[in-house]
Amino acid sequence: MMEPKRRSPRHGGPTFALRHRLFRCLWGLVWNGLGAWTPTPFFLWRRALVRLFGGKITASARIYPGVQIWYPPHLEMAEYSCLARGVNCYCMAPIRLEPYALASQGAHLCAGTHDVDDPHFTLHARPIVIAAHAWVAAEAFVGPGVTLAAGAVLGARAVAFRDLESWTIYVGNPARRSRARRRPLRKQAGLKP
Repeated sequence: MMEPKRRSPRHGGPTFALRHRLFRCLWGLVWNGLGAWTPTPFFLWRRALVRLFGGKITASARIYPGVQIWYPPHLEMAEYSCLARGVNCYCMAPIRLEPYALASQGAHLCAGTHDVDDPHFTLHARPIVIAAHAWVAAEAFVGPGVTLAAGAVLGARAVAFRDLESWTIYVGNPARRSRARRRPLRKQAGLKP
């Protein structure tokens, strides 16, 4: 699948090439017309649409209705990972959900930002990783370049602009460490010994 080619908007031009913008336009029409509104049990159908447009989605991953995906080739979902209803997956750079990773209702995964000190607001896109058993709770925000390590939790409406440590719970804006998270038994969690 084609990678986005960014242009320098220094001379008033667009950030992305016309071909990339047309691809995203077609994707938006297909997703909003045939995928985003479908009934909850249609996981297979939504996975198929995202795969058709270049997403790397395993057969057990779940994409719920109302999810918005900016650029499918940048989305990777491993076994039993989940994008819940209303997640905004702004994948200007790659976003990867590892096994059993979860982004809850209304969460915002934002892999792009702009340089506010540049008069042309140059785009900066950096990948996001939601590691195995990590959880982005309802309406939380994950910024560009952030990794939630294995088992990390970003609480409801919290905002993360820095990496989160494994098996730790973070809350607030900006996200701060609240406490350690109890680790499940390895066998129950599907973890390797």
